[in-house]
Amino acid sequence: MDLDDFIRANTRIEAPKLVPEIRLHLATELTPLWHATESYLNRININAPFWAFAWVGGQALARYVLDHPQTVAGLRLVDIGSGGGIVAIAAVLAGAEHVTALDIDPVAATVCRMNAGLNGTADRIACETADAITYDFGSFDLILVGDVCYTRGESADLADHLREAAAPVLFGDPGRQFLPRRGIRQVATYTVETSREIEAEPITEAGVWRMVGL
Repeated sequence: MDLDDFIRANTRIEAPKLVPEIRLHLATELTPLWHATESYLNRININAPFWAFAWVGGQALARYVLDHPQTVAGLRLVDIGSGGGIVAIAAVLAGAEHVTALDIDPVAATVCRMNAGLNGTADRIACETADAITYDFGSFDLILVGDVCYTRGESADLADHLREAAAPVLFGDPGRQFLPRRGIRQVATYTVETSREIEAEPITEAGVWRMVGL
């Protein structure tokens, strides 16, 4: 079974509740991947499948982009921590010229490509596997960051790198502990329904934040 077949067999095509315009291959209570153990994933050489969930910060950022298309229209963007591509797809649907979907997990590139195809956006999304902390953002007009602030050191390093970028930065985040608080301003808030399997509460407030400098 190749990777595309594995993804199709272990996910369902569904639309996140906050972003019903977009269809994604997602893990749900009815799919094998939802119930997979860490030992099973290790045996089949698959990292923790963060790409199989529509994280609340990513949903909020995707909703913001769709509701404010002038934010991305005609621009070349990079989507950091793209996972299954919800933010990248939303940006193209809102009129972005091109999006580079960037994730450190190589499986995410395959899932993002498949999801882009589902939504008719594949021709304007390039899926790359790389570490954002050392990535060159010089060619982009806007940087989108969807729900990646989970560890102290990596979040701080990413924030420092983004502050050096010429392009403006938008974060989608539910206020996680390591969201960089210095030099950001909240521009929107959304209520997101999710699962207790991936969040502490079934209904979570998620914000969109703009990096505004020091």
